[in-house]
Amino acid sequence: MRFYLSLIIFLITFCVEAQQETVKPQVVDSLYREDQFYLNLSFSNLQKSPAGLKQNKISPMVAFGFLRDMPINKNRTWAFAAGVGYTLNVINDNLFLDNTSGTTTYQVNTQISYDKNKMTLQYLDLPIEIRWRTSTFDSHEFWRIYTGFKMSYLINSKYTFESNTETLSITKNSDLNRVQYGMYIAMGRNTWNFYAYYGLNPLFKSAAIDGSPIKMNTFNMGLQFYIL
Repeated sequence: MRFYLSLIIFLITFCVEAQQETVKPQVVDSLYREDQFYLNLSFSNLQKSPAGLKQNKISPMVAFGFLRDMPINKNRTWAFAAGVGYTLNVINDNLFLDNTSGTTTYQVNTQISYDKNKMTLQYLDLPIEIRWRTSTFDSHEFWRIYTGFKMSYLINSKYTFESNTETLSITKNSDLNRVQYGMYIAMGRNTWNFYAYYGLNPLFKSAAIDGSPIKMNTFNMGLQFYIL
């Protein structure tokens, strides 16, 4: 009887141990970074614009680039980030440019009908930001507030005017500021984030209307998407 009892206990113990899986402890990545590609879709609103100037169509801006994450606390919820990117900004308004005399002149167009009047600007961007987020090493769904400073270098510009009677194009306008800079903020959860940017210097450095300098700058609002 004692033999059979011992045999039963042995078999039960063997079966239980055979069914148990060996669980290896998961290695926690304590050095993770939120290095990210970003895509920005927003709209430009002109500030400090000359009297009578109107944006008659949507002025879209598209930007993309990469940001290198540099955490500064143990939990890695605070970080600095720096990167490089590209911006395409299309401004549709009624600011008319002309260079038939060899010098570019400016006036607010309130009478001439036209099909197209836009300025296309392309920039190389250098953003730097401070980041707060609730991320962990194993989850990319978190709340974030990223705010920073962006410097942009103008690499190409083109003004286009089209009407029933006239077509005009001006490229690489020397009156534009080659360097733009401003403050921005992106905040939200996971992929979708509200974005706002305010330019701190004017689009033009030496343009004027009837002797009055054109001091307008841009204010952008839209969405920023982060892709790991």
